[in-house]
Amino acid sequence: MRTDLSTHVGSVPFPNPVMTASGTAGHGVELAAYGALSGLGAVVVKSLCVEPWPGNPAPRVHEATAGMLNSVGLQGPGVERWLADDLPALRATGARVVVSIWGRRVEDYAKATALLAGIEGICAVEVNVSCPNIEDRSRMFAHSASATAEVVDATAGCGLPRWAKLSPNVADLVEIASAALGAGAETLTLVNTLLGLAIDTETRRPVLGATGGGLSGPAVHPVAVRAVFECRAAHPDAGIVGVGGVMNGRDAVELLLAGADAVQVGTATFVDPKAPWKVLSSIDRWCRRHSVGSVRELVGGAHGQLR
Repeated sequence: MRTDLSTHVGSVPFPNPVMTASGTAGHGVELAAYGALSGLGAVVVKSLCVEPWPGNPAPRVHEATAGMLNSVGLQGPGVERWLADDLPALRATGARVVVSIWGRRVEDYAKATALLAGIEGICAVEVNVSCPNIEDRSRMFAHSASATAEVVDATAGCGLPRWAKLSPNVADLVEIASAALGAGAETLTLVNTLLGLAIDTETRRPVLGATGGGLSGPAVHPVAVRAVFECRAAHPDAGIVGVGGVMNGRDAVELLLAGADAVQVGTATFVDPKAPWKVLSSIDRWCRRHSVGSVRELVGGAHGQLR
């Protein structure tokens, strides 16, 4: 039995539901040596600021019990240089490209998206609001419904579908999601990393150069599943991309059943750079074993069991 793996995320169609997660596959074709980028649903590039940004001091990555702590600090070349140096090579692979952007001020997001307007080869913009707002005592935009809405509204100038990437470190994620959708996002990317900290018991100091970091990997998977489930229940017509601890096809199917239209594979690529392609193959095998003719049949399937 042949499985139809095609899906759509908001208004954007994709040949399959597996994407790279921002921050884990580089800014361009870094993973091309391990598989055909055109064979994935999309490549989501590492978040870009309008200006070049050096990132945080080393050490930046630490292996945790069931995942990874990172404090890379969104290092990047800036949007203009990325457009000149990285996008052409990505387009040449046939990859569908989603650009992730971040900023320290609302103005940064507006400027970044203005540079992306009218650029061929970009199918969507992922607006990463899990960043410190230096105009509000460095609180994350994603921790405030009003700040999230302000950022999403400021990115309308790109003329592309916008995906709001949200933080799970909030009391009411559905409230933040509602604000993002109300401001013009057509899709939610759920979720970013959990805040974490590791301390070296010999030196008695934090192990990361920037003190704390973001926890990703298997440990956050149940958090992502719940976030997707709750936001799908609240917003049945929104696009949703599930991300968090997708290590294999079963993890991906779980997020689809929770309500995701597609999934992103991130931390798994640090263990195995071929992970996105292996997850895709595993989804296909799972569907064939369970006589699922189309991957779209799975989306939100867990909700039906509650009726």
